Amino acid sequence: MSVIRYTWMIAVAVIGLAACSSDKQTLEETESEAQAPISIEHSMGTAELDEYPKRVVTLFQGATDTAVALDIKPVGVVESWVQQPIYEYLRPELEGVEIVGNELQPNLEEIAALEPDLIVATKSRHEQIYGQLQEIAPTIMVDPSNDFKYTLSLMGEATGLMERADERLQEWDERIADFRQQAESELDGWPYTASVINVRSDQIRLFTGGFPGGILEEAGFIRTDGQQEAADQGEVYLEFTNTESIPEMNADLFYVFLQSNQDIEEVEEGYSEWTSHPLWAELDAVQQDQVHVVDEITWNMSAGYVAANRMLDDLYETLGLELGEK
Repeated sequence: MSVIRYTWMIAVAVIGLAACSSDKQTLEETESEAQAPISIEHSMGTAELDEYPKRVVTLFQGATDTAVALDIKPVGVVESWVQQPIYEYLRPELEGVEIVGNELQPNLEEIAALEPDLIVATKSRHEQIYGQLQEIAPTIMVDPSNDFKYTLSLMGEATGLMERADERLQEWDERIADFRQQAESELDGWPYTASVINVRSDQIRLFTGGFPGGILEEAGFIRTDGQQEAADQGEVYLEFTNTESIPEMNADLFYVFLQSNQDIEEVEEGYSEWTSHPLWAELDAVQQDQVHVVDEITWNMSAGYVAANRMLDDLYETLGLELGEK
């Protein structure tokens, strides 16, 4: 049995004893009092904690979303990509939280001023400042940052909330199983292919992997041959810059989101040019009226557990399936 799980079991026992004398002590407070060296292995080494943290700072969107999923209110978060300062779907749980710069350039002085006892960062964004972050507080580096299950497990382990993380993952597995069962029994021709299309001012990106690609695969969708080839080569998305490549986007369903942190008029104009081309009308999703405009935050910009469930909601809805419990 690992040190983390053993320590957590001790914490649970303490909760049971404390319940007789006080009903004010929270689960997080009890677990954070566990006294034992805690070693958390992550993508850049090992973080050593004397006790489970009470003051957490998250430096990427997936970690902020995951904190909410674990019922943690961080003392500091980085600014959201759009809908600044915090994505609207997370605001009720994060009211009053300090903003510590943006994901690409977090403000180290502001982070230090919050006196955190755990920082959650990502190697892809923060590798160069890892040493400085460690000087402020124990830091765990998540990689890849778009793997919401890994983020959830690592943060659960580091905060003493592994059982809660396991419960969330079990809930996710049950929803995925329900979705797949309904799809197999209700949808003719299942499994379907799907293209996740990100419309930008100068190009279209078609996701073959990453956060949306991984969830589509788990939900039972299959890739087209071209998408599968790109995924096998480790490509997260394909870039298209001219309308001649429109046939390469073909799939049974399209999930489209516009890049709103660019000049939105240019993005919308570009989308109009793509969709008015004669080749667009020949695509399967277009002919079957299966082009769905979805929320870019849910499908790409958050990459956390809560967002994953919101994306799964979209899949239920667009396919006319009964929404699974969450």
